[in-house]
Amino acid sequence: MYAIRSPKQGHDTLCSKPGRAALTAAGTHRAILAVWRIEQPRLITSLARLLRDVPLAEDLTQEALIVALERWPKTGIPERPGAWLMTTARRRALDHLRRRRMLDQKHEMIVREMEEEEQIMPDLDTPLDDDIGDEMLRLIFTACHPLISREARVALALRMICGLTTEEIARAFLVSEATIAQRIVRAKKTLSESGLSYETPHGEELSQRLASVLEVVYLIFNEGYTAARGEDWLRLQLCNEALRLGRILTSVAPQEPEAHALLALMELNASRAAARTDADGNPILLLDQNRDRWDRLQIQRGLQSLRRVQELGGVGGAYALQAAIVACHARAGTADETDWTRIADLYAELAGLVPSPIVELNRAVAVGMAEGPEAALEIIESLRDEPSLKDYHLLPSVRGDLLFKLCRYDEARRAFETAAALAENQRERDFLMRRAVEAAGAGKD
Repeated sequence: MYAIRSPKQGHDTLCSKPGRAALTAAGTHRAILAVWRIEQPRLITSLARLLRDVPLAEDLTQEALIVALERWPKTGIPERPGAWLMTTARRRALDHLRRRRMLDQKHEMIVREMEEEEQIMPDLDTPLDDDIGDEMLRLIFTACHPLISREARVALALRMICGLTTEEIARAFLVSEATIAQRIVRAKKTLSESGLSYETPHGEELSQRLASVLEVVYLIFNEGYTAARGEDWLRLQLCNEALRLGRILTSVAPQEPEAHALLALMELNASRAAARTDADGNPILLLDQNRDRWDRLQIQRGLQSLRRVQELGGVGGAYALQAAIVACHARAGTADETDWTRIADLYAELAGLVPSPIVELNRAVAVGMAEGPEAALEIIESLRDEPSLKDYHLLPSVRGDLLFKLCRYDEARRAFETAAALAENQRERDFLMRRAVEAAGAGKD
């Protein structure tokens, strides 16, 4: 897994001065990949701005990684690994343009610009200018061009912007890795052959791309809010990056209610971040969270964005409905005060707008809280043959919880064990196994 974090944070925990033999070969390799996941989006955005060619920018960043994998195990990780990678990638880009001996004026201008930058390129030990403004958002808009299929737009942006692997993207979409790989290849080919400009669109063109951009930003947030894989359940850097992009979107598209709705949804969810894990990083479920640790200022920001959605007449949008659901939790002083009936109704409305087994799964949870576990279990049983949920660990997890509440402990234990086997995040797997042990113990009482 990876994390996008603020460029100002530095990389002291990953770096060593050249020649320092503090890390083993395997440790160096892992550190290189960790640095790569942090720096990749910035490398691509910087090169794409210069080259006006997004797929080529990605290829050249991959070349920089290969050079790092060859050299750093021998020389040690540089003091400023991000600057080293950026310098290497830019020089590769300049070499690429020189080799092609561009004849047209546009490419000659690009070469000239890069040669001028090469003359003032900072030393590898000097931090790069980290103020990239909305370059990452611009890259997302480029990847989300209407010429590319909707599914491929999101997959390509997640790959280039966030450095997610095809496996991680496939898990987010509940489809096969081969399907995601094909989407990415086709999208990159379309970008290369069409000569699409690297820009933030305006007017009608912005509206055409906005839905995919919103989806990308929300998937970034979700990957940070509940990481699909790895050892950490919560990755705040990703959540913060998605929030930053969401705020930029509301300024780029101030009259688009779903942009404000997405921001509201992310703000309200993120407000619970401090209460979602214990001191050891283990998950704490919503009903067990200490609500005094919820960020009230962030809740107010989220509710303010939701009021803006209402002013724009967009309360029936998909993100607006989800934000309204989370707002029900945010407004409840205690878990017992939560308006579960209202939440179940909102999920039903969302299911009518965006039919999805995931929405139905969430509606089942709300129905269980509002009407009891038997009513919820009926919905869950209807989802057990849903192909897209076959390997989705939250289906048996929710089923196990409902069976536990119905005192069907042996069935609950088996459901939790199934969920644990499907979960790829270590924290979730451990949590589900604890639930399985709890169910086994309850069955013996």
